[in-house]
Amino acid sequence: MAAAVAAAVAAAARGQAGARQVPALGRMRWLLLVLVATAAAVTSEQQVPLVLWSSDRDLWAPAADTHEGHITSDLQLSTYLDPALELGPRNVLLFLQDKLSVEDFTAYGGVFGNKQDNAFSNLENALTLAPSSLVLPAVDWYAVSTLTTYLQEKLGASPLHVDLATLRELKLNASLPALLLIRLPYTASSGLMAPKEVLTGNDEVIGQVLSTLQSEAVPYTAALTAVRPSRVVREATLVSGGLGRQLLEKTTQADVLHPPVSYNDTAPRILFWAQNFSVAYNKQWEDLTSLTFGAQQLNLTGSFWNSSAAVLSLTYPQLFGTMVTFKFIFANRFYPVSARHWFTMERLEVHSNGTITYFNASQITAPSTYSFHCQFVSSTSGSDSLLMLHTQSSLWQLTLRDFQIQAFNVTGERFSYASDCAAFFSPGIWMGLLTSLFLLFIFTYGLHMILSLKTMDRFDDHKGPAIALTQIV
Repeated sequence: MAAAVAAAVAAAARGQAGARQVPALGRMRWLLLVLVATAAAVTSEQQVPLVLWSSDRDLWAPAADTHEGHITSDLQLSTYLDPALELGPRNVLLFLQDKLSVEDFTAYGGVFGNKQDNAFSNLENALTLAPSSLVLPAVDWYAVSTLTTYLQEKLGASPLHVDLATLRELKLNASLPALLLIRLPYTASSGLMAPKEVLTGNDEVIGQVLSTLQSEAVPYTAALTAVRPSRVVREATLVSGGLGRQLLEKTTQADVLHPPVSYNDTAPRILFWAQNFSVAYNKQWEDLTSLTFGAQQLNLTGSFWNSSAAVLSLTYPQLFGTMVTFKFIFANRFYPVSARHWFTMERLEVHSNGTITYFNASQITAPSTYSFHCQFVSSTSGSDSLLMLHTQSSLWQLTLRDFQIQAFNVTGERFSYASDCAAFFSPGIWMGLLTSLFLLFIFTYGLHMILSLKTMDRFDDHKGPAIALTQIV
């Protein structure tokens, strides 16, 4: 995008000298040229993944340019599709989803190798068993928008919109070309179904379609892509499981940092995770991360849970030479104004040597169906502290980095969507708003200049009679 904008500005700058004779109109045209080029460059950065597989062998060589950050253009995409369309099966399946991003695969592609949590199990199985497959993580939206037309021209067959019912009634012929278009939905998390549930349903549709073709022994080439990218909220299990995963790649044990702390009675009730958990007593710091997350003998005695209150108790037998217990105390209340339940961490208690130190944590709150996440939670003074000391002073200090906790409505060993402590208007958003307002001001000023241009209603007549002055002697 930066290169496109720079080229547009350079081209406009070269023509600026010729526009000096008509200042208002020339400058406005130059400004509009830059804005159009910038808008085009920004739009071209929208990309979606494209997954290809076929029942024939050796249709694609490994993509040499699919490194991180590379966006496959329409010309490059045609070089990948031509061998499959010319040498491969004449039956082409296009699974077209409304929205899809690479982050969908990493967010919902299974955690810690758990196949039950994998929303793309049928797709991964198809890629594993397919003799030929190709994965393009980022394809330009323009190339995808013209994909149906391109396939129609190459195959010489009109696209046929089908579902499972009509697919079973079709009699496909291996020698006759056919372009089958299967639309797959994608709904936002605010809808009736969560994105993972929709993606799982779409994956089941893909599995049923492929099973139907395999039962009829019909050779095919399939493609999965989307019209536009989706917005995915990364779940906390991805953080604890490592973010260095590739598209449709299995999670290995080396990628896992540490699992969250889970309190269970008859089922998981409370989840707690942090990238780093450190405490200090009398300015002597101790890192409790390895003793807390993934520890086999972590003492959770004193923890309890019910639908309205919960306590997560962590006990360390030898911390600063004594037994220390940290208690996270939660309350779940219904608020009529929002018509929903919210959970609040009432306080954090530190029990040591018969004394109790209280930290007020009422700012740690979220809807009870969500988890709470904050990049930095600390009791140290001088920071945006979410842990406020109840008394005037204390020898205890706590710091949690990449903190996430959920005390109600826990499903399995996974966090729900996170309510983040970060303000909505971040510095990046403010910069974007101010830049947009500045560009809007320039555009409005230029448009006002154009509308203010008027044709002169009188001209100097240089061919009129000369002025005669009588000489006075």
